[in-house]
Amino acid sequence: MYSIEVNKLTKRFGDFTSVNQISFKVKKGEIFGFLGANGAGKSTTIRMLCGILSPSEGDALVGGYSVMKEPDLVKKNIGYMSQKFSLYNDLTVEENINFFGGIYGLHGKEFIERKDWVLEIANLSDKEYLMTSSLPGGIKQRLALGTAVIHKPSIVFLDEPTSGVDPISRRNFWNLINDLSAGGTTIFVTTHYLEEAEFCNNIILIDSGKLIAEGSSKNLKTKYLKNDIYEIESDRIVDAMELLEKENFVDETSIFGNSIHISVNEKLVDTVRIKTLLSQNGITLKKMVKIIPTLEDVFIHLLEKTKENGIKN
Repeated sequence: MYSIEVNKLTKRFGDFTSVNQISFKVKKGEIFGFLGANGAGKSTTIRMLCGILSPSEGDALVGGYSVMKEPDLVKKNIGYMSQKFSLYNDLTVEENINFFGGIYGLHGKEFIERKDWVLEIANLSDKEYLMTSSLPGGIKQRLALGTAVIHKPSIVFLDEPTSGVDPISRRNFWNLINDLSAGGTTIFVTTHYLEEAEFCNNIILIDSGKLIAEGSSKNLKTKYLKNDIYEIESDRIVDAMELLEKENFVDETSIFGNSIHISVNEKLVDTVRIKTLLSQNGITLKKMVKIIPTLEDVFIHLLEKTKENGIKN
């Protein structure tokens, strides 16, 4: 039933604990999102699950193999793609495919079929002679994923695979991920684009090496965000945020591009109070609308709560 089973996995570097006794399970064929800020422990966790780093404590079964006792077998049975695409820029497209096919022991008819498949999903059929360095980011990204799964692994780890890629290419890439998942492949993905996490069947949030939440996108929003959230645009957005966060009817504030999101509690009886407050302080309100919360709202809320608990403790 599960492709990955993690049990109290821990990694220390000297006196610093990067990953602290985390436990979770990933179902076969699901797209599993592993989210957290830089330095939260995401990449360290992935490296342990891929058999690259040895845990300090605990263990995990990946495809039925122990990362502690059988790291080489783990490596043979997974696919891995990093944010740097894992390709050799000084090789042609064909040379990259041949290299990765050889690593995974493919040959003969099977290799030819898989090679053709990689070229097709990367939109590079009849272009295998091109230097990889000359490819656009989105095409290079699809080629990297193709080479990572050329051996048809049952589990694929994607470590921030869409970093630095334009939105259209990111969308096309996620269509490919969905196709792989529909075919039974388990996808374990980290991303700092929280809107991408909406595509995941299940999500875990990690902060400072500890798991702070788990669930589907919908469940996370309904479980952790009970207050109404408003999006506000004004001519002085920072001043508006500083003003509002002092009010007793506002629990949380955060900047989203050219607007702010505020989480309001039951002390706000009428939104006219917000309009009046801004107007009295010379701030022009351009837009105020109640919104459906995003995963980013959930993430910010949970980080604030974790920070508060840390200060209290």
